[in-house]
Amino acid sequence: MSPVNLTVGIMFLSQTALGVLGNCACLGYFVLTDFSGRRVKPTDLIVKHLTWANFMVLLFKGIPQTMAAFGMTYFLDDILCKLIFYLHRVARGVSLSSTSLLSVFQVITISPSNSKWGQLKFRAPKFIGSSLGLCWALQLLINAGIPTIVTDILGTRNSTAFRDFVYCAIVDIHSLTRTFYAILFASIDVVYLGIMTWASGSMVLMLTKHKQRVQHIHSSLSPWSSPETRATQSILALVSSFLLLYMISAILVLCYTFFEVTTRWLVNASVAMSACFPAFCPFLLLSRYTKVSNFCFTCSYEITHGPRIVGEL
Repeated sequence: MSPVNLTVGIMFLSQTALGVLGNCACLGYFVLTDFSGRRVKPTDLIVKHLTWANFMVLLFKGIPQTMAAFGMTYFLDDILCKLIFYLHRVARGVSLSSTSLLSVFQVITISPSNSKWGQLKFRAPKFIGSSLGLCWALQLLINAGIPTIVTDILGTRNSTAFRDFVYCAIVDIHSLTRTFYAILFASIDVVYLGIMTWASGSMVLMLTKHKQRVQHIHSSLSPWSSPETRATQSILALVSSFLLLYMISAILVLCYTFFEVTTRWLVNASVAMSACFPAFCPFLLLSRYTKVSNFCFTCSYEITHGPRIVGEL
């Protein structure tokens, strides 16, 4: 095995192992929360689905890519290739849509009761389950065509019109069909990322206004130590990391979709970037989401019942 392949294999192994452990820890946190009888926040169900989706991304992409990087070939047959690519795309889509849904529900939670979004505050939690079910159903339907263009490496021996993805292959299709799929998937991603950006911007704006209203409470504190500032920084950290990683991953996918480039380093780079957020997301969620969510509920109470001293995040 060459030093380059060994390095890539260790990188994928570390990333996958770290992500699996992190997502298991995140799921364990929610299991302990459920058994402890602690009050469950409405958005916890979204985070559970997000964690499961991230776990599936690592399972169906990180593990096969790690095995291929360590020199294992032809370990997947045609059915497994189709299944792995399909479930990876579904899980990736659910991860993206769940993050957007989480952002929207946080906006509703933190909005003043007399605002347009605040009026949905008490009705919105009833639609979380159905919204998540719709996310899964849409991704299962949208990606239904993926198995038709994926095959195993052995199935390409008598064909020259295919693209090697290390452990599986994608059969070349008509340029118009390929363009249609690219535009469809890119449009969906842009919509979700746009919703996420809008929701995060709205939260930051509301937190800034709330900070100005209770400025006298924090007059003795540093401007950078107030709960509003820390919550704003947490939101920006989550969204910025998500947008950056998914944009780089999308650019790499477009490179070998439209520019007829399918080198191994490009495939490895694309997989590594697409798995970055699922791998590090649980640690961001455990360290930052819980703080943001707790502050959102505290801030929502203050806006409704009048300001009081906000506890430490």
